[in-house]
Amino acid sequence: MTTFWSWYISLLTLFTLLALLWLIFATRKGESKGPTDQTMGHAFDGIEEYDNPLPKWWFLLFIGTLVFAAGYLVLYPGLGNWKGLFPGYADGWTQVAQWQREVDKAEQQYGPIFARYSAMSVEEVAKDPSAMKMGGRLFSTYCSICHGSDAKGAMGFPNLTDGDWRWGGAPDAIRTTILHGRMAAMPAWGEILGDSGVRDVAAYVRQDLAGLKLPEGAQADLEAGKKLFAVNCTACHGAEGKGTPAMGAPDLTHPAGWIYGSGLAQLQQTIRYGRNGQMPAQLEYLGEDKVHILAAYVYSLSHKAEAVAAQ
Repeated sequence: MTTFWSWYISLLTLFTLLALLWLIFATRKGESKGPTDQTMGHAFDGIEEYDNPLPKWWFLLFIGTLVFAAGYLVLYPGLGNWKGLFPGYADGWTQVAQWQREVDKAEQQYGPIFARYSAMSVEEVAKDPSAMKMGGRLFSTYCSICHGSDAKGAMGFPNLTDGDWRWGGAPDAIRTTILHGRMAAMPAWGEILGDSGVRDVAAYVRQDLAGLKLPEGAQADLEAGKKLFAVNCTACHGAEGKGTPAMGAPDLTHPAGWIYGSGLAQLQQTIRYGRNGQMPAQLEYLGEDKVHILAAYVYSLSHKAEAVAAQ
């Protein structure tokens, strides 16, 4: 800010405060000293207003606000280029500096704790009760909105408490997923397979691969579905339908891991129109140390028996 504008803002602010101070005393001076029968000279529906002075507490409260304003402008920036005298801020108090100060304080307090856990493997951290309490709070804050407070997922979001993992359930795989996120896409096959092909492939996947009975009256050619699957689907899901973690293709022999539902109509919908999903990267928000603890917590959800035995 230039010197001119700094002085302009400062003088205007100080003048306003002084003018308000003069106004309150000038108004107070002309008031009567106590209750009076004199009215203001106007009436509304026969109701008149007495010309009584404002309560003393109101006057003192007004003075208090002016004193507070003056003290604030001395301690904090508010008068042009004036940086304020608030202690602990060499360049003056700002909300950014205050935020950084709190972050630095938290880093000093919790940094060594996170560093200690980062030096441990994910499996070791998963067996530490204190670390799991921290991981649970991180999960509630950053993950539960999609995966649920019980981590059992919802439509389009995987269950983290079972053994079905799209991108792999190994500790490093979970950590990588949380750090950098995942992007998955199931292409739409409706135009390629046609309606009959979609029905046949869905029926084959549901009955022959997943072992689920078809609804009564379902019309489908399982043999044709098997051939279409071999031609169009094995590149991602494998010849036996067990999926490819490197591509995020789910295991079709485990219907519990199908996040968009295992009903025949739901399968047909997935095959006909495709699906798109994204797991957002958390590195920018949490940093590697917190992600390490969070990964251990997620890992523990499907290995609770091991964690309890270790304790």
